[in-house]
Amino acid sequence: MKALRYCATCALLACSVAIASPDEDRLGKAQGYPLAPSAARIHEAQYIVGAFSGMDRISPSCELAPADQPVQLKIADKEADVRYRFRNHDYTLADYMEHQRATAVLIVQDGVILAEHYGYDRTRDMRMLSNSMAKTLVALSIGKALEDGSLRSLDDRVDQYVPELAGTLYGGTRIVDLLRMASGAKYVEDYTPTDDRARFLKTAAKQGVLAAAAQVNERADAPGTRFNYAGAQTEVLALVLQAATHRSLCEFVDDKLWKPMGAEAKATYLVRQSDGSAFAQGGFNATARDYARLGSMLANDGVVQGRQVVPREFLLDMTDAARQPDAFRPGQMTYHGGRYYGYGFQVWLLPGEARRFVLLGIHGQAIYVDPQSRLTMVHLAVGQDAAGDASGAHLGAEREALWRGVVERFGR
Repeated sequence: MKALRYCATCALLACSVAIASPDEDRLGKAQGYPLAPSAARIHEAQYIVGAFSGMDRISPSCELAPADQPVQLKIADKEADVRYRFRNHDYTLADYMEHQRATAVLIVQDGVILAEHYGYDRTRDMRMLSNSMAKTLVALSIGKALEDGSLRSLDDRVDQYVPELAGTLYGGTRIVDLLRMASGAKYVEDYTPTDDRARFLKTAAKQGVLAAAAQVNERADAPGTRFNYAGAQTEVLALVLQAATHRSLCEFVDDKLWKPMGAEAKATYLVRQSDGSAFAQGGFNATARDYARLGSMLANDGVVQGRQVVPREFLLDMTDAARQPDAFRPGQMTYHGGRYYGYGFQVWLLPGEARRFVLLGIHGQAIYVDPQSRLTMVHLAVGQDAAGDASGAHLGAEREALWRGVVERFGR
């Protein structure tokens, strides 16, 4: 579909761009991008846009309040000219929004919004679903619990905090191995209806996370030796955090991260009715600008307005490839047959000499971070499948190309 572009006076940016998003008719534009009638149907084409920006109106949730004095993001006087190269062609950010099913793309450097685009009639006030970007919030919370002494050591076992898991595989696993997705459990997470993730979530929905964690009982590798992505490990980390701090994940993240980070808007966690637990592995919802504030805090090594919100050394342990065992570094770690990414503490590590990393979620969610340039890019989307590539649009590959173009243009 041909794009419609215009420039006009705008309170947000000097130049505003309206672009026809791909597949918008099939995704429910004529119906106003409706909410799904139930959580079971959020990935259906006609509901995914509305659902991914309205999950807390479909499922039970808890609320995180914004900061009393939010961090103000400045707006560039003129939108940055963002360009990138993909498959031997040069493109702009406006082109990207035509190519990919992105609901929001924000580029922020040193607290200044350089570019901000929304697709599918989404707006800056809508809370967007994180999917697995939420895992990084759990890791950051573990860092805060270490700082305040609620957790003693990352080498502690889970059952030292959650005795209910004594005698189970996860109970005997160290916290650090869960952070690296290296519990050694035999666990398949490929987003098919019958994978181990589906089994875990079904049990958690009916009996709670403790029961779901206890049913993972077969070990495929020695702990700490091999990366195996499994959201169940994040859920167990949340159990540890709750037991150690005597606070819910919702309360702890709000008090220790969300408010200190300077969030402008309310955020939410989806919660289970079975045990009241937050959906730690992917049920967070926030505005695109607040995701940008999160990315900016990480890009500034945990500092917000002169205050160290997250300990810098812990962030380096999380995000520095040189601090990870060899088997978890970019170029050496195997994931889906490739060796592009590495993995730190619940965050993906990017290749290259500079320390760069990314929070990733299925269907195209991402927050890219470059601390050297204090640069972050928020990318929210409604990709056709978990990888975003079922349509043949190569969302993941073009998104990486866009990020490389951003770094080349604004990096230091």
